[in-house]
Amino acid sequence: MSDARFAWMASEREVSLHYLNAMRDAVVRVSEGLSEERQREPGVESGTNLLGLVRHLTWVEQHWFQRVFLGEEPGTTDSMVVPAGQSRDEIVAAYRKACARSDDIVRAASDLGVLAARANPGEQVRVPLRVIVTHLIEETARHAGHADILRERLDGVTAL
Repeated sequence: MSDARFAWMASEREVSLHYLNAMRDAVVRVSEGLSEERQREPGVESGTNLLGLVRHLTWVEQHWFQRVFLGEEPGTTDSMVVPAGQSRDEIVAAYRKACARSDDIVRAASDLGVLAARANPGEQVRVPLRVIVTHLIEETARHAGHADILRERLDGVTAL
């Protein structure tokens, strides 16, 4: 395809990143227009809130692309608890930074069949990058759906 608008359709890698980035943007977009206080407000019995979902997904990006695929130790822990001193802008910026790093890792790989440096904890097999990218699409989309429901519970807004 020579039309630049459709460059994302040129390869499996670009198609996967296109859809992953659409889900990443959806998760962030859902909380726009709400006060920070409302974004921290638990929407369900477990205490899950909009900013907590973004914080969790930051860890997911770092865990799968940096820790599992590259074998690095990014030094983050999985938590949906949002520290009182951390603003929405800081949380979103950390997420965007982790996503950009993940995209760089995917684009730098020779192909999506490259095996991860290590197995995910508790599993016996190193998976190809293709599986990691597909898992991140699924995980991020699932949490985007959670975010939609939380937003609707907060102020009735749907379909962001």
